Amino acid sequence: MDETHSLIEQRKAKLAALRAKGIDPFRNKFTPTETCKHASDNYVEDREVAVAGRITAHRDMGKSMFIDVRDESGRLQVYAQKNMLGDDQFDIFRHLDLGDFMGARGTLFKTKTGEISIRLMSFTILAKALRPPPEKWHGLADTEIRYRQRYLDLIANPEVKDVFLKRSQIIREIRNFLNERSFVEVETPMMQAIPGGAAAQPFKTYHNALGCDFYLRIALELSLKRLLVGGMDRVYEIGRNFRNEGLSRKHNPEFTMLEAYQAYGDYESMMELVQSMVCQVAQKVLGTLKLPYERPKDVQFQINCAIAGLTHVRRMRFEGMTHAELRQRCLAEIDSVIDELRVCSEKASSTLPSGAAAQQASDALNRLRETLFTESQLKRQTDREVQITIILFSQEVALALRRLRPLCWESIDLTPPWKRVRYKDAIIEATGKDWFDQSPQERLVEAEHAFGIDVAGRPRRKLEANSKGIELAMAWARFRDDSKALADLKKEMSQRQEYVQHGVADFEVTQAVFEDWIEPTLIQPAFVTHLPKELVPLAKLSPEDPTTVEVFECCINGQEISPAYTEQNDPIEQRERLEHQAGGEQQKLDEDFLVALEHGMPPAGGMGMGIDRLCMMLLGQESIRDVILFPQLKPK
Repeated sequence: MDETHSLIEQRKAKLAALRAKGIDPFRNKFTPTETCKHASDNYVEDREVAVAGRITAHRDMGKSMFIDVRDESGRLQVYAQKNMLGDDQFDIFRHLDLGDFMGARGTLFKTKTGEISIRLMSFTILAKALRPPPEKWHGLADTEIRYRQRYLDLIANPEVKDVFLKRSQIIREIRNFLNERSFVEVETPMMQAIPGGAAAQPFKTYHNALGCDFYLRIALELSLKRLLVGGMDRVYEIGRNFRNEGLSRKHNPEFTMLEAYQAYGDYESMMELVQSMVCQVAQKVLGTLKLPYERPKDVQFQINCAIAGLTHVRRMRFEGMTHAELRQRCLAEIDSVIDELRVCSEKASSTLPSGAAAQQASDALNRLRETLFTESQLKRQTDREVQITIILFSQEVALALRRLRPLCWESIDLTPPWKRVRYKDAIIEATGKDWFDQSPQERLVEAEHAFGIDVAGRPRRKLEANSKGIELAMAWARFRDDSKALADLKKEMSQRQEYVQHGVADFEVTQAVFEDWIEPTLIQPAFVTHLPKELVPLAKLSPEDPTTVEVFECCINGQEISPAYTEQNDPIEQRERLEHQAGGEQQKLDEDFLVALEHGMPPAGGMGMGIDRLCMMLLGQESIRDVILFPQLKPK
């Protein structure tokens, strides 16, 4: 018999003993007069109170006992004495276990240590927990148990409960904000005959009564726009969307979304709305616009990855370098930086804010790059193996720096006005001035070989054996800052059939660079505006640049939390762009929506906001699962 089963049997025996005494814990009633926190905050000696909650601590002292009772508001100590309760009641009291629910009535007093407590006069057993609490009752740490049995997580970790209580407050304040601006909250169908409003894989179901397939919605948009057509000028909905796609720290297949639409608005008015709403919610719920940005686990992980990468290249490449003096100088510098990174990793979880530890690690890597890779003897090397060593090491350092850069912040400052940057300007800043002057094939070569990005979810092209020489030459030219040689080599690479015949849509290449290289660095609030028209077929074209649309993505905490558009209301233009997106598959077109547009929709601004991601940012959580009460997990 395992220990848990034995404890369950002991608790069942106590339950049977209580019932033998005429006490059934599951049929009792008790009405508390106040919460534990209220009783503590309003302490008056000998004031009578009645509280109820779960027993979370139990200290037996023979003829007296101390227990902790915890409700949603907090914890309060209860002191039970045999001479106060009497022999029979004290014996019944001994049948209580950790996890049981009880009601306690008594008077307030302070112990010798000054702790506010209740001197127990009477009690009522309200529920008997037949299973013992987790072994680590005060601070459940097992992630698997925390997500699968969230109720245990809420019991054991008060800070987790606080996150979800604050999430509720955040949603309430969003509603208050929109209601104050005369928006009307509505509810639209979760099952749709045609999933529209986004490019995503839907969940499919079957409607028995109607005898046809339906899809769980992937967006709220098209139903809400129908209401604009119907004359409801300001509408919003907070509801669940479902996308049958991947799981990650930032993605969950079932997620909560806010969408709002305002007739006679545009993307500029939506920008003001999003900024004002987020600031008001933060101020009301958290009391500040400056949020702590602590990511100790991420910082430790990335520093340890950098150490592992540098150590591997050092052992596999530098130790075999034939130039003795150069080898000795390189190894000494590398070893010094690895030692410094180890210290930074330890500090990230103890003495330093995680942002400061990440900055120190970045400074060490930058110093390595400046002292080692500016070494003239390295740049003059002609031996192919030495060149490969140098290239691999420089790439490892660059990768570590790129991953640490977003982690160097110590706070997120929501104070308006927020930064605004055009999409193309952000791309040029990250890639170089010639990005949009290159051919589509050259951009694909650059994304895959300079930035190491798998574009559109595809693995990098498998090049012919004789192309490896070009890859090396490109990397070497990049290391030596030889822009002319690099441009010639990129052009040669882009003309090979792997790129001419097996490319991807050009906008996908640029978007992959944005998502992989730019978005993760946008920790502070930023509006990225004027996205390519192919990305957002439901928005109006920009008058000054018809290759872009009047759209912004609001990025905070290294992820998009809110896109918004100047909504397309030209039914002819809308049909053309949706047909292009559907790729000729007529069944993907929502004809009813297009018919609605033909009845006339006022010009409007529309926005969406991922509630889960907003909560991650405001509440300092590193994973989306930590702001969803019951995240999806594979069944056991």
